[in-house]
Amino acid sequence: MMGTWIGIGIAVIVLALLARASIRIVTQYERGVRFRLGKVRSEPFEPGLVLLIPIVDRLQNVSLRIVTLPIQSQGIITRDNVSVDVSAVAYYRVVDAIKSVVAIEDVNSAIGQIAQTTLRAVVGRHTLDETLSETDRINVNIREILDVQTEGWGVEVTLVELKDIQLPETMKRAMARQAEAEREKRAKIIAAEGEALAAGELARASDVMMAHPLALQLRNLQTLVEISVDKNSTVIFPSPLMSTIEEIGSFLKREKVSSNDLSALMEKLAPPADK
Repeated sequence: MMGTWIGIGIAVIVLALLARASIRIVTQYERGVRFRLGKVRSEPFEPGLVLLIPIVDRLQNVSLRIVTLPIQSQGIITRDNVSVDVSAVAYYRVVDAIKSVVAIEDVNSAIGQIAQTTLRAVVGRHTLDETLSETDRINVNIREILDVQTEGWGVEVTLVELKDIQLPETMKRAMARQAEAEREKRAKIIAAEGEALAAGELARASDVMMAHPLALQLRNLQTLVEISVDKNSTVIFPSPLMSTIEEIGSFLKREKVSSNDLSALMEKLAPPADK
């Protein structure tokens, strides 16, 4: 009797082990690749319950989710012989579960290595200015190269982004000086353009004042009103120099003529001298 119960217990244990070995579950984001006696069988299993033949079948689950792969910082010499350290990040996903298992041993490691070499090759073909200003084009070039190389592995590279670009300290200082000089140049150009516009407006204003002389006098009176607001004790007010000189000359000329006429009149009215 005892032996019977022991036999039943052993049978139950064996059945439980067989059931555990033959029943597998494939989650929603996975596909199951089945090997029967070492050979891949048909299409991958869809998510759900999977029944296997113990010892004969082996199931390997492959995730189809997008994987984030950091690309370690690489020391790169650009086309204009500047040493920079560039790091990036790549995103990829498995599109063919069977190829990703059969064609390559370790997809993540393989993509990481080839991404590093591709990053060095692509950035090395560009100058420093292009690397800093055309990152979108560089990202696309790296992604396209990786996508072609990983197509045979059943993997699709969806995105590559340059994450960080480290420059030497000397280059940072040189770029800072360049940026400062560029800002000063733009400031001088803007100031010169302002002076040119102001000169044009002043020229038009002077034409108006020449056509209307009273306009200058009205402007002078307005300036006096503005100055009087400050309640200054001394006011130095400019006056048109040439017109002032002309008026003074005309006054002196009139005075001279008047004095000559008065002298002639006195001579006529004076009595003749006794001989």
